[in-house]
Amino acid sequence: MSKTVGSGTGSIGTTRGATSRTRRKNAAGNRTGIGWKHGTDVQGNGRKVKCNYCSKTISGGIFRFKHHLAGTREDSEPCATVPQEVKELMLKIVAEAKEASLKKRKFDEDCSEEIEKDNSSQSKGKGILNFVTKGKGDGTQVTINRMMKKDLKEQVDYQCSLFFYTSALPFNVVKNPKFEKFCEMVGRYGIGYKPPSYLDMREMLLKKVVANIDVTLEEFREEWERTGCSIMSYGWTDRKRHCICNFLVNSPKGTIFLYSLDTSDISKTTDKVMKMLDDAIKFVGEENVVQVVTNNAAN
Repeated sequence: MSKTVGSGTGSIGTTRGATSRTRRKNAAGNRTGIGWKHGTDVQGNGRKVKCNYCSKTISGGIFRFKHHLAGTREDSEPCATVPQEVKELMLKIVAEAKEASLKKRKFDEDCSEEIEKDNSSQSKGKGILNFVTKGKGDGTQVTINRMMKKDLKEQVDYQCSLFFYTSALPFNVVKNPKFEKFCEMVGRYGIGYKPPSYLDMREMLLKKVVANIDVTLEEFREEWERTGCSIMSYGWTDRKRHCICNFLVNSPKGTIFLYSLDTSDISKTTDKVMKMLDDAIKFVGEENVVQVVTNNAAN
């Protein structure tokens, strides 16, 4: 009888010891998780945590509080005063937790399929082991990079907007394919890119762009000789009441801009207008021009 009781008591003691050892480190009354070193349990149940750095109270438990410190903007507002080393530590922790969750989900989905592929029990064990241990740590780094890029994206967008605002650039510049291509090329270059100097912009690069345009113009000229083209002109007035007349050439290859003329001091007589059109025709080549298209604006 005593042995039985002793055995039972020992079992109960062992069970209690195991239960005590396996208590969750973030459970109420057991604040051993690393997140609690940087926050205070407001209600005593772990549901609201007050940040030691910004004094904000985060609802949703210690998990959201870690995102608050990591600055991921997932489920919580980022802390503005958290030290950089704490932020990087929390970022790594939440990334590892997210990666572990993804691995578990993938394991649950693919484990049965992996077992079916292996015929012997030995190969099954190897297959599952390889599945679990393959690429250990790589996924966590990818998740960290993704979270950091999300934070960097907001900083880059803000800096880009400042550039537009302080340079008085129109907002539709962001729709320019050349601007999109420029951002893509900067991304390919990577860290350390420095923009061209003032002198390079007004000298070397400008001459290079003009030379490329001249090459493109010659390609269009060859097309005009084969298919013919149309000269298009239209006038408009800017905010300073300057009258501008633009000349373009259209062909099956596309439309290309030729030049603009400030016609503010030119009387809009028939002879003057014909002279401007005649100059454009000679520039393109009389034998290549099929028609001339103009607007009927007063200027």
